[in-house]
Amino acid sequence: MLTRYIQTAMDAASYKVIDDGTYFGEIPSLEGVWANEPTLEQCKVVLQEVLEDWLLLKLRDNDPIPQIGNVTLTTKAA
Repeated sequence: MLTRYIQTAMDAASYKVIDDGTYFGEIPSLEGVWANEPTLEQCKVVLQEVLEDWLLLKLRDNDPIPQIGNVTLTTKAA
C-alpha cells in the first residue's frame, strides 16, 4: 500500500522551470513536499525522497495522511 501511495503521489506531481533555469517540483495536495534541482530527472528523484521522508514523519508522529487519488494510508496508535 505504501508503494502505491508513493507512486500515486508522484503521478500527481507538477514540475516547472523557474527563473534561474532549475526545476521546481511539488505534490500540490501535500503541504511541504517539494524539490528544486538543476535537472528534471534530479528533481523527480529528490521529490520522491522528500515524499518518503515526509511520510516517515507522518507515520512516526501518528499524523493524518491525506488521501491521494483513491489511495488512503491510515495510522494506528500503539
